[in-house]
Amino acid sequence: MAKIHVLDEQLANQIAAGEVVERPSSVVKELVENAIDAGSTTIDIVIEEGGLTLVRVTDNGSGIDPEDISMAFYRHATSKISSGKDLFRISSLGFRGEALPSIAAVAKVECISSPDATGLGRRLVIEGGSIVQNEEHNAPQGTDISVRDLFYNTPARLKYMKTIQTEIGHIADYVNRLALAHPGIAITLKHNGGLLLRTLGSGDRLQTFAAIYGTTTAKAMLAIEGEHPDYDLRGIISKPEQTRANRNGITIVVNGRYIRSYIINQAIMQAYHTLLPINRYPFAVLELGMHPSLLDVNVHPSKMEVRFSKEPELRQFIEQIIVEALGKQCH
Repeated sequence: MAKIHVLDEQLANQIAAGEVVERPSSVVKELVENAIDAGSTTIDIVIEEGGLTLVRVTDNGSGIDPEDISMAFYRHATSKISSGKDLFRISSLGFRGEALPSIAAVAKVECISSPDATGLGRRLVIEGGSIVQNEEHNAPQGTDISVRDLFYNTPARLKYMKTIQTEIGHIADYVNRLALAHPGIAITLKHNGGLLLRTLGSGDRLQTFAAIYGTTTAKAMLAIEGEHPDYDLRGIISKPEQTRANRNGITIVVNGRYIRSYIINQAIMQAYHTLLPINRYPFAVLELGMHPSLLDVNVHPSKMEVRFSKEPELRQFIEQIIVEALGKQCH
């Protein structure tokens, strides 16, 4: 008797959800990145009970065509990649086509979307991966997705969730970093009715930084800028006297994507060298632009870690720009 068989779609989605949807912040990450990819200028995020009861993301982006709305919840269905070559020049934040079906496999999802200003849209309701409703619905341009009762059908996953405070900490941290990566988007984050973040979307990164870390810290920041044949760098770094006890004040953005990078962290720390007290770290928001072919964002399912093709040059370039900025400030 044959022992190997193909998993049914629903079970496959639940397994994929284990990779993509680790906790409520994973849901926020995927939905907000989709909103950014859709060209939104305003994104409103509403969270209840740390995201386990509700994660709702509303945007004014390009929306989903009525005939595409159910397709968006199929595995590997994406509008962002059409051939293997595209994997070497990824410029969108999401591209694997697994996020929406993975979320829908472990939650109750309602998606209302309209691609234009006619007021006509579509409403799709999915529970545990199965479509319950798909109907015409009045809607402004953009997409409004509500994810309720996360992990309701996978109680083992629920058991490992930390306290509400921990979960909202993860969500706020990620939204703060996305806001710093995209200062031209007005973002609000509310938890249980309380406002955690509001950015104006003016395009002024320092203004966004002040909304997150406070005006006093924002006043102690230096602007940096630099060009290289392969890269361009702009951002803000703190003066040596403005420090914190961990690396959490460092945000690295590559082509609009917030990432974690040991190489870049090392370059920053090396640039400050002896200027920082022992076990203290600077604030920094670095935005790097480069050709998509110079980095691989498909290293890890969360797409938080990337691989650079010219690491030594990149590291040296970043270090040099920061050293110069600190040198000017110290003279």
